[in-house]
Amino acid sequence: MKKYQSITNKIYPAALICAIIIIWHIATQTGWIPEFMLPSPISVVEAFVKGFPVLMEHSAITLSEAFIGLGISIVLGFIIALLMDRFNVLYKMLHPVLVVTQTIPTVAIAPLLVLWFGYNMEPKIVLIVMVCFFPITVSLLSGFKSSDIDAINLVRAMGAKKHHVYRYIKIPNAMPGFFSGLRISVSYSVVGAVIAEWLGGTAGLGVYMIRVKKSYAFDKMFAVIILIVIVSLLLMKLVDVVEKRIMPWKRIENDRVANVE
Repeated sequence: MKKYQSITNKIYPAALICAIIIIWHIATQTGWIPEFMLPSPISVVEAFVKGFPVLMEHSAITLSEAFIGLGISIVLGFIIALLMDRFNVLYKMLHPVLVVTQTIPTVAIAPLLVLWFGYNMEPKIVLIVMVCFFPITVSLLSGFKSSDIDAINLVRAMGAKKHHVYRYIKIPNAMPGFFSGLRISVSYSVVGAVIAEWLGGTAGLGVYMIRVKKSYAFDKMFAVIILIVIVSLLLMKLVDVVEKRIMPWKRIENDRVANVE
């Protein structure tokens, strides 16, 4: 029953995607939308297949930037969340600043980062950290703050130190929120890298998109977009796999809920 329900849940989005592709193909083939404005799905697939080696070469650079920036964001998010949870003064000082950082348009700040750090990998990584560390920090902090106070008092009464409270109570409680924030940050990391490459760089998917746009090769632009979507979905799926490994109890709870339903 569970396997049947899982298959049915995947059919609906697949059917919607197929319907969109069919409408897209009909619109371009009938001339309702000129192909120089919107290339047909077949042209996009052909551009993807023909340009696959070049796409892989540029995607390797973009993913390197994304992974480095995401790794720094995770470490920075944990440190800031721990400090803000441990010291209330830091929470009052940093929380408004964190919110303000998310109101800064990435397109506006990227040229300044290029000016300050040059055209190498550094400005891209800084921009990725700026867009990725906020969801991770906020989700972790929310998990720390929402920990069961009775459980904390119990382990303290048993002689637990502060690091024991975090190890056995607060960090496990924050893990579901952390992985939710990580899913968002994973997709942000790739998109952030591409945006940074748009505004300054020598290689990467963003730079490749600018080049094919200037030559009006919109089928190649769509091929890059499809690749970015595929990579983002694969990375989000990877987060799900890691979450199940680190939090096996959540999988057991989901199985129980599914069996009850």
